[in-house]
Amino acid sequence: MPRVAATGCPLTRWSARFATVWQRVAGAAHLRRPGGGDTDSALARVAAWRARPAPEGFPYDEVIAALRHTGKHFAPRELLASLAAARAGLPRHTTPAVRRLDRFLATALDKRDERYDNPSYLALDGLELPAGASPEAAARRDRLVALLIADALRFELLAEAGEAKAPQPEMRPQGRIIEKRCRHGLLVLAPVLARSGTSIAAHADDPIAAARDAVDAVLGGMTADERLMLQLTLLPVSRIHDECLFIRVLQSYEATFAYAAVELAAAAAALGGSDAGTAVAALDGAARVLGESSPLFSLIGTMQPQAFLAFRQYTDGASAIQSRSYKRMESTCRKPDRERIDSSAYLSVPEVRAAVLAGAPTIDAALQAAALPAEQAHAVRDAMDRFASALLRWRRTHHGVAGRMLGERRGTGDTEGSAYLANGMTIPVFAAPRCPLRGGARFAAD
Repeated sequence: MPRVAATGCPLTRWSARFATVWQRVAGAAHLRRPGGGDTDSALARVAAWRARPAPEGFPYDEVIAALRHTGKHFAPRELLASLAAARAGLPRHTTPAVRRLDRFLATALDKRDERYDNPSYLALDGLELPAGASPEAAARRDRLVALLIADALRFELLAEAGEAKAPQPEMRPQGRIIEKRCRHGLLVLAPVLARSGTSIAAHADDPIAAARDAVDAVLGGMTADERLMLQLTLLPVSRIHDECLFIRVLQSYEATFAYAAVELAAAAAALGGSDAGTAVAALDGAARVLGESSPLFSLIGTMQPQAFLAFRQYTDGASAIQSRSYKRMESTCRKPDRERIDSSAYLSVPEVRAAVLAGAPTIDAALQAAALPAEQAHAVRDAMDRFASALLRWRRTHHGVAGRMLGERRGTGDTEGSAYLANGMTIPVFAAPRCPLRGGARFAAD
């Protein structure tokens, strides 16, 4: 399905294009650095592959090494042209290998194709986000978050060890920051791995050593497909070290939102069948993963502001406003107000907007239509309170972290940045009012 970038005036779009061209010129030094052999090797291997284009044998290693050597924003034109020619020659029949290669090339060529956005920046089509029934979605979310965070920690440990050949070498953090990242990453991994029967030292005196053990526990047992998935879904736009952490954390949040949306849809369906117990369990499952993900913000908080601002200038056009999973989660709670549906918040996710306008089920509507005994209705509302509280905490923390990093700068989706997030904190999670005689969290932020 085609993606629609965040809306803006024609002058804004023209300015963004001009800025992209200027950034390419200003960043040409990336292309003149030692190590041009990465590009030469990739060009040679892609040319050889095109002579016998078997999707299973595509030279991913060489292509990714070349893209990461410069950063995707500064990828040499001849390499991009070669990849575009490879894409044009893909077989018409679809197999898993063809689909994987097609998704990878779509991510690698998004800027060249002028379709760069948040889903392509995060390579979401290559992650296989949680979907389907709740048990399978829960297992997928746990495995995906474990892989993503373990991979992020592996990259940090390379820097801590002083690995000179590690990609994205610019603005590497000092050891104290890496130690903090390991501590927060372990807190993310601990509950996820505990559910699979693996125990790690989340509060170890030596977080570096504990992180190594956790990375070995997760990545040591990964499959060949999982290893390739991690490789194909990390294409930073710059050579700056912290961007890799940024991408992995955002991908982990997307996995969490996708799973929460599955649980919320299950809650709405259960209420449609007057099954209060299943609805409560689903709501609590969604609230639980939002709470467990809070250390992800602590991980983001360790990013060096100067590093963030350095690579952020090359991410214009990719914005969290384009998160489909977040909007599915939000719109399954209640139908958004018409003003929000017609704003860039939903115009940026046209497939979710279309489902909302078509009358996708919501928890609010299902509860109002359900014939539940008073005690069961109260239990459902209590669970709704718990989820609303968890989501509002997420919004407040997101606003705080963004404010520290961005200040008064505009967002990359042509939003007002922190001001946009501040307004988001006032949007009610649910519209259904509480009984005035009962306590509980409010459904909107203060």
